[in-house]
Amino acid sequence: MNSLNLVESFAEFKEFKNINRPTMMRILEEVFRNTLLKKFDTDENFDVIVNVDKGDLEIWHFREVVEDGKVEEPYREISLSEAIKIEPDFEVGEEVSEEIKLSDFGRREVLTIRQNLAAKIQEYERDNEFKKYKDRIGDVITGEVYQIWKKEILVLDDEDIELILPKSEQIPSDFFRKGDTVRATVLKVEMRNNNPVIILSRTSPIFLERLFEAEVPEVYDGLITIKNIVREPGERAKVSVESYDDRIDPVGACVGMKGSRIHGIVRELRNENIDVINYTTNVNLYIQRSLSPAKISSIVVHEEEKKADVFLKPDQVSLAIGRGGHNIKLAGKLTGYEIDVYRDTDEDMDDVDLQEFSDEIEPWVIDELKTIGCDTAKSVLELDFEELTKRTDLEEETINSLLSVLKSEFE
Repeated sequence: MNSLNLVESFAEFKEFKNINRPTMMRILEEVFRNTLLKKFDTDENFDVIVNVDKGDLEIWHFREVVEDGKVEEPYREISLSEAIKIEPDFEVGEEVSEEIKLSDFGRREVLTIRQNLAAKIQEYERDNEFKKYKDRIGDVITGEVYQIWKKEILVLDDEDIELILPKSEQIPSDFFRKGDTVRATVLKVEMRNNNPVIILSRTSPIFLERLFEAEVPEVYDGLITIKNIVREPGERAKVSVESYDDRIDPVGACVGMKGSRIHGIVRELRNENIDVINYTTNVNLYIQRSLSPAKISSIVVHEEEKKADVFLKPDQVSLAIGRGGHNIKLAGKLTGYEIDVYRDTDEDMDDVDLQEFSDEIEPWVIDELKTIGCDTAKSVLELDFEELTKRTDLEEETINSLLSVLKSEFE
């Protein structure tokens, strides 16, 4: 095998790994110089010439001609009698250049060259992948789902670089098939066993922030600043925004005409509800806005304890808490205050809307009570056990449990 064949034998590997030809030639030179260093203890008097255009490689050995018997460094000097065998008109003091063929290397050395070349190319690829994505942490990447496992998904980018989307970084309602296109943000890049591992995320607040930058030009241009983002992935998110230009309505700009801008983001996040609110340094007002869509009657802020007591009308309590408690939990994270909700004592506390018991009473039971005109706790308790049994299709055990819950509320 000659030098040309050795270079060309890696052509397919080079193309597959997306390494340009000059880089391939540089790696080749480096590998051969390391081989020469091991074989001759030096590479100083060798020239490794790589022809980028032709794709071939030559190795030349340069030695100085000395008188016979005065050769002290065989790899730097050559005797006159040996030099004239190469070319008869050489004289002492001249420089002999001799080409080293690949056949001059042993079979084991050629195999080592191949292995080193493959290792160098893989190392180059790993370093390139690590450097590329280390600078892209926080950016949104679009890739193709290549493999689906129980705990993670393998995604390929446009250069066939492998990216990992763990189950923990997927929105609960995410469902992907092989070949699907997926968008996510680069969460972190780390080395594991000398291999770069690029982790993606669709649950990170940064992903939502990048989506706003893509959909809302004012956010991208810096006219609107996103102050904070909190999320319960797939359920609800709250985004506080601020504009330093009084002519720009930050909430209106983010939502868009008839929700045109926010709808695209909501679809990407699997119908995650997004509340966009105006940021303010007024803590009372900020907490009030964060509990949207609930309307607050009054609020008492305990600044030192970072707590807030919020009073609402009975029909607003369930809105403030939200389904699964997501609304009040996110409001607390957004504002940095622990929020406690209370029914407004100025209201008629003799009655409570049945919907407020949705965590303790099954929805179908509440619906059944509404069909007989009972939509508050008081209206149910005014009917005795026999009346409820007669007017509804509820079982006795269900009615007993229902009455117990409603009575304990008033106690």
